[in-house]
Amino acid sequence: MFQSERTYPRRHLRRYETRGRATGDEGTTVSEDVGRVTVAALFVTALVVAQLTASKLLAIPLPGGLSLPVVGGALVVPGAAFAYALTFFASDCYAELYGKRAAQVVVNVGFAMNFVLLALVWSTIFAPVAGASAVDAGVFRTVLGAGTNVIAGSLLAYVLSQNYDILVFHRLRTATDGDHLWLRNLASTGTSQAIDTVVFVGVAFGLAPSLLGIGAALPPSVLVQLAVGQYLLKLAIAAVDTPFVYGTVRLLRNYGTAKYAPI
Repeated sequence: MFQSERTYPRRHLRRYETRGRATGDEGTTVSEDVGRVTVAALFVTALVVAQLTASKLLAIPLPGGLSLPVVGGALVVPGAAFAYALTFFASDCYAELYGKRAAQVVVNVGFAMNFVLLALVWSTIFAPVAGASAVDAGVFRTVLGAGTNVIAGSLLAYVLSQNYDILVFHRLRTATDGDHLWLRNLASTGTSQAIDTVVFVGVAFGLAPSLLGIGAALPPSVLVQLAVGQYLLKLAIAAVDTPFVYGTVRLLRNYGTAKYAPI
């Protein structure tokens, strides 16, 4: 049963279904296809960017000279923090619009794309370098090769946290009968990001460098600082992105998505 049949008057559903959109060969609207592909593309793009930028550590100063336990006056986070937080925004929008099964397909396809990224990066590293190359082969390997540790950590963190995020999101959606999108966005993202952060930081910056021999493992005190800083930043982003989740869902329901996802 569609959510619109349980919560929304039939006249509202007709308004979403008949807003003058062009219809494709298989009964879906062109604008629905564009919206669906755009959200999925945003998810995969943010995921790939996160893998390539995570090896750089950032220090984000806290406002007003604030100092917190463990992290001090700045949040030390992997460069992937912003891009990876965007994947949770995209997956929550996708789950709300298209349902649990469709969201899990996107998450698992994104998981597979990590292996494609890994194969392409290392095939480029091992390929002969031209004499006219502006980037030294050693520098190229140091920068992009470090992404292997990141991918190793993110693969495990990703498959656990993203599927957990979708599971919690839909259980809350069922419990609230489709209401309180803000609650399931914050609760699912906040808890799944805790799992993601601990697993990712521990593997990418601690375990993987030791086992794979690529780069150096960070000391435990720095790992804790990284995990706490990254989680606090992700919580802040989750709170800030809630209005954008509402806006994106409303926009695509009005102009792109013909039906409400089943609860």
